[in-house]
Amino acid sequence: MGYKAGSDRKQKTMMPDVMDDYVAEDNPVRVIDAFVESLNIKELGINAEPAETGRPAYNPKDMLKLFMYGYFNRLRSSRRLETETKRNIELMWLLCTLSPDHKTIARFRKENAKALKNVFRKFVKLCQKLGLYGNELLAIDGSKFKAVNSLDNNYNDEKLDDRLRRIDEKLELYLSELAENDEAEGEVPKHSKEEIAAMITELSAKKQTYESMKARLAETGETQISTTDPEARRMKLANGASDVCYNVQTAVDSKHKLIADYEVTDSCNDKNLLAPIAKSAKELLDVDEIAVVADNGYFVASDIAGCILGGIIPHVSSEHDSYTFCVPAVAEEVNTPQGFGNIGKNIYVRERNIGLCPMGVVLYPRSYRKSKNSAIYSNSKACKNCQRREQCKPYDRELQVKMHPSEFSKSYNDEGLHIRQFTYSPDKELMRKRKTLVEHPFGTVKRSMDAAYCLLKGRSNVCGEFALTFLAYNLKRVINIVGVAALLDAISPARCLVRHFSFPRSVLPTFLRFCVLF
Repeated sequence: MGYKAGSDRKQKTMMPDVMDDYVAEDNPVRVIDAFVESLNIKELGINAEPAETGRPAYNPKDMLKLFMYGYFNRLRSSRRLETETKRNIELMWLLCTLSPDHKTIARFRKENAKALKNVFRKFVKLCQKLGLYGNELLAIDGSKFKAVNSLDNNYNDEKLDDRLRRIDEKLELYLSELAENDEAEGEVPKHSKEEIAAMITELSAKKQTYESMKARLAETGETQISTTDPEARRMKLANGASDVCYNVQTAVDSKHKLIADYEVTDSCNDKNLLAPIAKSAKELLDVDEIAVVADNGYFVASDIAGCILGGIIPHVSSEHDSYTFCVPAVAEEVNTPQGFGNIGKNIYVRERNIGLCPMGVVLYPRSYRKSKNSAIYSNSKACKNCQRREQCKPYDRELQVKMHPSEFSKSYNDEGLHIRQFTYSPDKELMRKRKTLVEHPFGTVKRSMDAAYCLLKGRSNVCGEFALTFLAYNLKRVINIVGVAALLDAISPARCLVRHFSFPRSVLPTFLRFCVLF
């Protein structure tokens, strides 16, 4: 018995195949095509105006389709995308056989980085209409993604001091060798005068560069400088090592583990990042109240207070069962203070440059520690007369805040300050549920989608890059949950009507024009 035989490559066909026949009705590429076609490119901020002169540009929708398909299928490189447009039948169908070069592809992603986040949010809104977001609980966490910057091109004070010390040692060595060459008679020197002069010139240039970096660190108050990607920072990783990375924060909805919102930061830890991402996700989901859960890396009293005042119920793990702290509030919100707990947390009110202790006492700026870039706030007079003094440890009686000297020097204001006291207790059941929610997207993105590292430089560009990554992740999840047909019906209601009603072929074009008008 023989094997199946294919068509002869040289056999001509009288009626060639239609390209649409190669793409099945349940192929995800049809969702990408329908979703992009439904977008208003100008409203999203994507440059859609063709040039008046020169060669016609590619349609921005075609370029967006290309990137969505690429990130959906682990193709992030512009060169690989260019190659796929010439051999991938799905991309030929999606782009109608167009094949942009890799420079055009890369330029589109870079120039429209900010607008790509709007595309991600449009898809979140679409998923919300389908009821895929529970709008009850968000799990928040961050993960480090390697930036386009090596460890060798990242500098801090210690590293710069070490490099300067080595340069000084080498300069001394070359200068002494130059003196020995002058005194030697008849011997062939190890290096000629010209070679030594060139080495000294090169080392002097490096020394000047390192000294300017040290001056810049002292002037700006920064702790490190990255030369390839200036906005990236060296961060500690989970395995104990370190690398130059970006800290990407995500808010994951508990219903289907869909990403509700995200933010790319250069913060080396998660301190003071809870409230901003939680408020952004709450605003995007358009809910009055929502709960958030996070690990103890987010435990900052000011952040928790900001969440509470913003209609967000925080559940952040900590070493104690409950905390009591005070927050500023308008007069009509002031309630009778609750009982003072055994454990308290001071908070910082940045707008007024003051601190607050759990008893509602205002802590004023006292000193600035330049070595640690931190300001100290205290109120020794109030602490001496406090009834709960015995319950506070000495280090609890002052507040230390990381800041630049220019921030610390601004005037403080406590006039009209009203205090509201909160006792905070996280839900232990939600804390146990946190890891199963928020770690899933990061694992999928880094392993399954091969997106553990950045391709672009600069925080705004990296933010646009992760818009495509998280959009592809959400798209995969939604297709697995509701299927291609249901998602296409949600994107195009007219298609849903056509699919559920049978029309004679002669009536169909008129019906579709009617749907477009209304």
